[in-house]
Amino acid sequence: MVPVDLPLRQTLEQPDTPIEWVYFIERGVASVVSQNAGRREIEVGIIGPEGMTAISLLGADDRTPFETFMQVEGDGFRIPAARLQLALEQSDTLSFALMRYSRAFHIQVAATSVSNGYAKLEERLARWLLMVADRVGESFNITHAFLATMLAVRRAGVTLALQVLEGRGLIGSSRGSVIILDRPGLIEASNGAYGLAEREQRRLLQPPEPRATSSSTEPA
Repeated sequence: MVPVDLPLRQTLEQPDTPIEWVYFIERGVASVVSQNAGRREIEVGIIGPEGMTAISLLGADDRTPFETFMQVEGDGFRIPAARLQLALEQSDTLSFALMRYSRAFHIQVAATSVSNGYAKLEERLARWLLMVADRVGESFNITHAFLATMLAVRRAGVTLALQVLEGRGLIGSSRGSVIILDRPGLIEASNGAYGLAEREQRRLLQPPEPRATSSSTEPA
């Protein structure tokens, strides 16, 4: 693995293209984005320091239909996909750990689908802001235009939703930056859209319990 800078909008995976590199993000957030025939984009998942790109490799697939790129700049490490696959064949513990992350990520994707289908825009936005804050801290840079793309709504709708959350004292927003002021209040504003995937991620990614050891004494 080699260290790499991960600037804003850097592409980490291209759709329908063999995966050459796997990225482990140390700082920042990447978006996994789906694009329809009309070239309209919507975010289906995010990846931060908890995980990795190229999750399809864990399912014996060398490509993905989605694009992955950095939405909050940072840095991390990358490794050739072929080397990671070799390491997975040689290490059961590595394979187990990454499969657990894959499960957590797919639960996040399912929760995003439910949120997109049922939650109001303010609730979806609250969830998204909390998810990013979980990975980069309570203050980060993001533009209204980018948020509109990620949530598949008009920019004016995102601006209004941000104003609603700001008016309630939950966030501060100015010049392309957001700061979380009232995390419990923002969780409440998500109306249940935030929480399930996060709970499952904690369960799946927590360190395994140490195995009990027994000692025996030879009879005298």
